[in-house]
Amino acid sequence: MIRNYFKTALRNLLRNKVYSFINIAGLSLGLTCAMLIILYVKDEVSYDRFHKNVDQIYRIGFQEINPDGSKGRKDAITGFLQGPRFAESIPEIKTFVRFRNDNKDVKKGSEIYSQELFQVDSSFFSVFSFPLLSGDSKTALSNPNSVVLSEDAAISQFGTADAVGKTMYFKDNDQFVPYKVTGVARKSPQNSSIRFDVLLPLVVSKEDMSNSDNWFNFFLNTFVVLRPGADPNAVMAKMKKVYEADARDAIKNQAAQFGVKQTWSYLLQPYTQMHLSTEMPAQNGLKGGSHPMFSYILTGIVGFVLLIACINFINLTVARSVKRSKEIGIRKVIGGRRAQLIMQFMGESFILCFIAFVVALITVQLILPLFNDLANKALSFSYLFDSKLIAGYVLLFVLTGLLAGFYPALVLSKYRPVQTLYGRFTLGGRNYLQRSLVVVQFALASFLIVSTLTIYSQFKFLTNAKLGYEDKDLIVVDKWGLSREEAAVFKNELKKNPSILDVSAKNGGFWGTVAKINGETQQQFAYETVDEGFLPMLKVPIVKGRNFSKGFPSDSSHSVLVNEEFVKVAGWKEPLGQIVDFWYRNEKYTVVGVVKDYHYEGLGRKIGPQLFTMKKDNGYGRAFIKIRPNSETASLKHIETVFKKLFPVSPYSYKFKHAENLESYETESKWKDIMLFASVLTIFISSIGLFGLSVLAAEKRTKEIGIRKVLGASVGGVVTLLSKDFIKLIVIALLVSMPVAWFIANKWLENYPYRITVGSGIFIATALFVIIIALATISYQAVKTAIANPVNSLRTE
Repeated sequence: MIRNYFKTALRNLLRNKVYSFINIAGLSLGLTCAMLIILYVKDEVSYDRFHKNVDQIYRIGFQEINPDGSKGRKDAITGFLQGPRFAESIPEIKTFVRFRNDNKDVKKGSEIYSQELFQVDSSFFSVFSFPLLSGDSKTALSNPNSVVLSEDAAISQFGTADAVGKTMYFKDNDQFVPYKVTGVARKSPQNSSIRFDVLLPLVVSKEDMSNSDNWFNFFLNTFVVLRPGADPNAVMAKMKKVYEADARDAIKNQAAQFGVKQTWSYLLQPYTQMHLSTEMPAQNGLKGGSHPMFSYILTGIVGFVLLIACINFINLTVARSVKRSKEIGIRKVIGGRRAQLIMQFMGESFILCFIAFVVALITVQLILPLFNDLANKALSFSYLFDSKLIAGYVLLFVLTGLLAGFYPALVLSKYRPVQTLYGRFTLGGRNYLQRSLVVVQFALASFLIVSTLTIYSQFKFLTNAKLGYEDKDLIVVDKWGLSREEAAVFKNELKKNPSILDVSAKNGGFWGTVAKINGETQQQFAYETVDEGFLPMLKVPIVKGRNFSKGFPSDSSHSVLVNEEFVKVAGWKEPLGQIVDFWYRNEKYTVVGVVKDYHYEGLGRKIGPQLFTMKKDNGYGRAFIKIRPNSETASLKHIETVFKKLFPVSPYSYKFKHAENLESYETESKWKDIMLFASVLTIFISSIGLFGLSVLAAEKRTKEIGIRKVLGASVGGVVTLLSKDFIKLIVIALLVSMPVAWFIANKWLENYPYRITVGSGIFIATALFVIIIALATISYQAVKTAIANPVNSLRTE
């Protein structure tokens, strides 16, 4: 009997090739999406879980406590003292390791380059499970001049992974010092928050370790390992007591010197929670920090796609029941039971699902590189063969087969023999479920299209909006510790080439500090060290007062510029002449000009207070070079030649400022691509389902159409007749989805301080697009039926 069911199922699938293709294509695309997202989510939740005893590893964080007792910000950066002071005073802490990201110049022959590396305590390999291919993990980092390389770094540096005993030269205090390779580690797993190529020992001086003020220096990550059975909450309570006792004098000094009124409460964050944490994310040298919302959104999208594919299956199977009604009737007349019919139709469903599953596996392998690029992952096809994933895919296969086949099997097996032998299925009447499923399909598709257009419009706004300064044809060259004399020589040498229009210098990285204004009020702001040509070169206007000038020698010691937001926060009606008091340095400066606000951190963040200084003691870190349009090749060659001539022991690198700005919107760019891909997919699956329904609807009304044509009906009238019921459903879908899409789009846009307005244009464009796609899908079969010879139509049984 089972063999008969199998043969009958295959025969039906081969006989109805269009129907089979539509179902297999829809299901395979849905399953492909499901497999890819399962891989993504598995990678997200498996982060950092490969370490031995990972449940005992925690990262130290802190939370600010305001003077009124309310809680302030949380963060997970620490300094030199937290790890050793807590470990020596709290028995539950077994060991600790500090992890600091850094960059050092490396000399390889005559080549000098900048290398990202990490400085760690010697306990690093006892805390984390990063196996060494060669070397002793217990002693690899015990010598201050030792270095541990990853396998890839060893091959890149020496041409072989057998590098133990070889020497590398790192720049320390303007000299290149030899470091001996004492270990080579296996490449860090992709799902690891710690990914390293070079490890150096963290060396802390006795002065730094004895200075209690270092409780307030925050620049590295500290991890602790708790003893088995230790209660993290009890440990945090002890950490609070140790801090308050050990840092008592330092707390008083900070309050007196800097006016710091907040206190800190120290926290323990489970190591496995870092990757998806929104309060204390993986940062400050840790890699791959993510947001759980990404997994939720992608899971929701794949749920939409799979649901639409299953809806196609249900609709087409029920719609095709007219062609199988006689088969069902005959089977029942000769003694077939309902349970047997359910098994037959469920069997057909599972055969279709199995074929779709195989096609999906092949598709996943083909498009995985594209998905990795979209999702910023490095997933491998081999991940599919994890035992848990295999069980998940088997469950997915069973659920999809049941979801797609159960209702049609239940409906078709319910027909009575007399009705099935003489009855005829119609799309209209009381077939509310089928109509509802079509509405659900296109409502989901419309929702995704609105989401895609919203993300695309916001991305276009972010990348095209005026930043308040000119970033075109602007090259940035990093040079840490660039002195004023070096900057002047660099500028003069560069401007000897006519392609170089102007050169200016600024501090590297982002500096922030605090000062007193209006007497005792403290204000935080971005702190920029520039030369007198920086703002004019970027075409940032001075709205009040004047710019820095060589004609005012005191500008480098007594004058500052502030932006409009600084003036607004300070509450100044007349900013010129106001005093900014850096009381902790015993320095006071006078405001001589107000700079028009510009987006110095991009449009992802609100413009904050900003102060500019030419203070002599502050170093530069970046050179901004304005070049002539379309002179990139000649300009870059000249810049590199001059840089290497003047700074032969410094690594050379450059960026175009416009490209650097675009990098800050990388997340939006990825989501734009992902949502576009999802929208195209849902529209395609919905359309092929609609096409199948239109084919079956036209077949069921063949004689009616023939009679109408004989009586004088036009082709347009017949097309309208066949299309109007479907278009009504599409319009209902749009009316259902639009309010939901508007609400979700606006909630998402609230994350941006500068954003578009979700106007009617997006919804009109979506409605027109969906209706046009639906009409194009339906019209092919409608026109084909309408122009058919009515004689042939009337002969059709």
